[in-house]
Amino acid sequence: MARYGYTLMGEQSGPRQLVDNAVRAERAGFDFAVCSDHYYPWLAEQGHSPYAWAVLGAAAYATDVIGLMSFVTCPTRRYHPAVVAQKAATVSLLSGGRFTLGLGAGENLNEHVVGSWPHVVQRHQMLAEALEIILPLLDGQTVHHSGDYFEVPEARLWDLPEEGVPVGLAVSGPDSCALAGEYADAMIASEPRPELVAGFEAAGGAGRPRYGQVAICYGPDEAQCRRTAYEQFRWSGLGWPVNSELPHPRAFERASAAVTEEQVAQAISCGPDIDKHVAAVHRFVAAGFTHVAVVQIGATGQAAFLDAAEKELLPALRAA
Repeated sequence: MARYGYTLMGEQSGPRQLVDNAVRAERAGFDFAVCSDHYYPWLAEQGHSPYAWAVLGAAAYATDVIGLMSFVTCPTRRYHPAVVAQKAATVSLLSGGRFTLGLGAGENLNEHVVGSWPHVVQRHQMLAEALEIILPLLDGQTVHHSGDYFEVPEARLWDLPEEGVPVGLAVSGPDSCALAGEYADAMIASEPRPELVAGFEAAGGAGRPRYGQVAICYGPDEAQCRRTAYEQFRWSGLGWPVNSELPHPRAFERASAAVTEEQVAQAISCGPDIDKHVAAVHRFVAAGFTHVAVVQIGATGQAAFLDAAEKELLPALRAA
């Protein structure tokens, strides 16, 4: 049976609300919660972007059983990989072993704040080298590393969970699937593409978890949900090659200027119809994903969504 998660979306909510939402999501019965790790929102209308690792630490201490995951952290620009390993180990300890470190190659939107954005081939090389630092540190080893991109004269984690920290890796094509199959305990993807699952499994990931994420906008008024989804998520259809390169919310505003509300509503399930939202989630399950995290678009709709998830959505997903 698939497992279902809730998204702590830092781009649309402040840190206190995110932690409160994590507590409520646990009470609603979600299996896990994922937390985005951004420096900027995608669009100015979203209006937030707190430090994800502070949110994860607070959520870890405020909850009891729900799984937690960074979704995803780039360990190559804003953060040095040795520091990412330390953060992951600490959140795992705070949560009692409920944390999975989700990693990816990142986006210009968030990483350019510390310097220039590398080209895509270099980004994948940097990610592979970062994994060569992070994984042995999480395994309790002392690391000495001198590479093309990172220097670690000597590093060891002094507070480390005995069971280690699982690592998930975001994929979007054959190269990243091969990297995930070689290094990761789980695969992460934002599109329900069976070929990503197949590529991950062929590269060594057979039997490991596959995480997906789907955005919806639940609410009693479908027209209002459509407006909210358009206002805050019209960027989402631009595609990964575009999303990874644009440097600022202003750029996403311009790039999505021709997108219409109707186009967004065709791509994102909106309104009170639970069956529509179940169908949106189950596209990932049908594609071979074992875990699916739901994004409820719009900060003001979280309480109503979490109530509906507890009473209707999660029971319907688990019965389907």
